[in-house]
Amino acid sequence: MHKVWIVDDDSSIRWVLARALRAEQFDVRDFEDAEHALTALKSDTPDVLMTDIRMPGMSGLELAKMLNEDNPDMPVIIMTAHTDLDSALASYESGAFEYLPKPFDLDEAVRLVQRAVEPKEGAEPGEEEDRDDVTIIGEAPAMQEVFRAIGRLAKSNINVMVCGLSGTGKELVANALHHHSPRANKPFVAINIAAIPAELLESELFGHEKGAFTGAQAQRKGRFEQADGGTLFLDEIGEMSAELQTRLLRVLSDKRFYRVGGRDLVSVDVRVLAATNRDLEKQVSEGHFREDLYHRLNVIRIDIPSLKERAEDVPLLAKRFLRMSADDLEVEMKVLSEEAMVKMVMYDWPGNVRQLENMCRWITVMAPAKSVGVEDLPKELLEESIEEQTQDWETALARAVRQKLNMGQQDVLSDLGKRFESTLLTVALEHTSGHRQQAAKLLGWGRNTLTRKLKELELD
Repeated sequence: MHKVWIVDDDSSIRWVLARALRAEQFDVRDFEDAEHALTALKSDTPDVLMTDIRMPGMSGLELAKMLNEDNPDMPVIIMTAHTDLDSALASYESGAFEYLPKPFDLDEAVRLVQRAVEPKEGAEPGEEEDRDDVTIIGEAPAMQEVFRAIGRLAKSNINVMVCGLSGTGKELVANALHHHSPRANKPFVAINIAAIPAELLESELFGHEKGAFTGAQAQRKGRFEQADGGTLFLDEIGEMSAELQTRLLRVLSDKRFYRVGGRDLVSVDVRVLAATNRDLEKQVSEGHFREDLYHRLNVIRIDIPSLKERAEDVPLLAKRFLRMSADDLEVEMKVLSEEAMVKMVMYDWPGNVRQLENMCRWITVMAPAKSVGVEDLPKELLEESIEEQTQDWETALARAVRQKLNMGQQDVLSDLGKRFESTLLTVALEHTSGHRQQAAKLLGWGRNTLTRKLKELELD
């Protein structure tokens, strides 16, 4: 288990980060200032250290410089709310592994820590592969197509475009493509194009030479060099500026580039995987994305379905996330009732798998009992729009059928048929204020049939 230390005078930042990292099986310690962290370093050493820049006493930059001198192999991640160019450059000058501006996305922070520990030599062969195989799960036909594509590309170095909405797991697929490729023992380096300020992105990708710009006091390798021999994952590629698109195209073609401010060509062997939640074809037609770059990246395309399109996977994913949340919090695992599970299967999940995972964490914390009923679910699952209720009932029925079949239930028609008739009767009687003859007429039944149905369904 990798050890991560967090140094920040803000207790809420420490708590949130520690919780998210422990959920990913990291051993976490936190400190309110650099002095306490330095004292702890006399008897222990973390695999990754995360520190804020501005704290009482010793600053995070001073701490990073000390660690870089004494233990240059330890990745240090600098966190700061001051997201200006000087802060970013100062972070890199101190020897930091990465710069993380506040407020940050927790998923991005966790992925950054994972990347910091990933390249270390001596990892057990196949360890990361096992993690990815467990993480990407799904029985829906659309997900099976994704798995098949990963399998077919297992011996390939071809560039791949991964497309899907936010929260569908594009980086997980990219990770799987890398770890099931001939480059599995080489680095997997990920960068979110949208998360890097435009003025820093060129240096992030290609590195810079000492003196290339104000504050560049040392040479720094970019992501391409860091990924040499391995895989570079460019997330949100549609956010890249036109100027950098041109330079990226040249690098993909020549496999050589100059660092910012450099005069010597740098040669690299990198497989590029790109991802987007945008319609790149539309961006190409509108002139916002280079067509030649698009075809260079889009040699093979993998489309990841939204969670709504693979609703039959919701029970499988929910059980896994509930188990993970319970392990993280060291509490008993919550179990969804059949009615609660049906409600979750019928939900649209606009935030996709990431939203489902977060909701399972919410349920683990907030549900009062081990068995979770519909009334214990978050309110967004219970607030269906009128349009959904009147126009999408067939889709909801299909999801309910798939969910029951996936759970191995028998006699599905009888069960759903009774519930369908029960709903019809209840609503019709509510509409007629309990007048049975009027309700029977509205439903197209005789009064005797309605009376018999009420007894059969135990609604009398």
